[in-house]
Amino acid sequence: MFDDILISFGLSASEYNVQAFGSGLINLTYKLSGDGGAYILQQINTSVFKKPDHIVNNLALVKEYLNATNPDYLFVAPLQTITGEFIVQSSDGKFYRLFPFIDGSHTVNFLEDKKEAYEAALQFGRFTHLLNDFDINLLKYTLSDFHNLKLRFDQFKTASQHADPAKLAQADTEIKEVYNHYNILQTYNQLVANNEIPLRAVHHDTKINNVLFDDKQHALCLVDLDTVMPGYYLSDVGDMMRTYLSPANEEETDLDKIYIREDFFRTIYKGYMSEMGSILTDTEKQLFIFSGKLMIYMQGLRFLTDFLNNDIYYGAQYPGHNLTRAKNQFKLLAKYINAESSFKTLIASVNREFTTAAD
Repeated sequence: MFDDILISFGLSASEYNVQAFGSGLINLTYKLSGDGGAYILQQINTSVFKKPDHIVNNLALVKEYLNATNPDYLFVAPLQTITGEFIVQSSDGKFYRLFPFIDGSHTVNFLEDKKEAYEAALQFGRFTHLLNDFDINLLKYTLSDFHNLKLRFDQFKTASQHADPAKLAQADTEIKEVYNHYNILQTYNQLVANNEIPLRAVHHDTKINNVLFDDKQHALCLVDLDTVMPGYYLSDVGDMMRTYLSPANEEETDLDKIYIREDFFRTIYKGYMSEMGSILTDTEKQLFIFSGKLMIYMQGLRFLTDFLNNDIYYGAQYPGHNLTRAKNQFKLLAKYINAESSFKTLIASVNREFTTAAD
């Protein structure tokens, strides 16, 4: 099946067992196991990543920079072919790349231990910290406007104008929620228009299964680096808030199971700020809590938009799937906002710990 692809990397398909691997929804991923070692082979989804050469550009530049400045940092970059390329195009036009498999590593799909939340937050913070002096102008945008809330809101308005009246009626409560939290969009627009915070090299997809752990729950490194590009640190922290704080994920249909684990917020803040606290601006620090509102609101908006657009982006496994996802996210947003005062207390507590440790 992958004979020609593997030959490009100097490997023989007959010497490896190939199995589907991981739980990612975008790219197709396989694990190769054989006497020559283990590898991860991945087909890039060009329906999503329309310019795979941008991914190649970014990862090659980041690898080169980290090798020069922090050679001990484990950055899982694609391997080169025998001709020095990082990507291979098959005869049917599909694009593939090969990674080393990290022995002794595993991923976590459901976050139950706050130690793992701490370790993940620390790793995402470390990644951006290590690239603090990297020239982000060299990076290509692999997904344009990925976390552009203004664009997502405009897409929602367009979908609302063209949606089936029956769907608009079904989604009436969630549409009202969009406008109830309009202040989130206003804050975001102000930040962007006034250049109040800097662009940084961020991961953009900080869900827990993009971190490799060892058997002692120590985070080894980050994976799924296709979305590494310039962005606001709010994207990384906010997506951790969105996906780590509640034990119920975005697919949960029983909304009573959605609540905020405040001790997880504390560990995320402590882990991330242990790496980023020294380089974030004062304005960025003040927006730490806002990051969660931003990303939860944005994802609720995107699910709702897809429902109104007849599920053309995320697809649906049952009628109303994306509306249920939107309900889920707006419930999470309400719980998050209700916990804001507690978050502020927790931040103050961790900051005192940092000050005491520094003394």
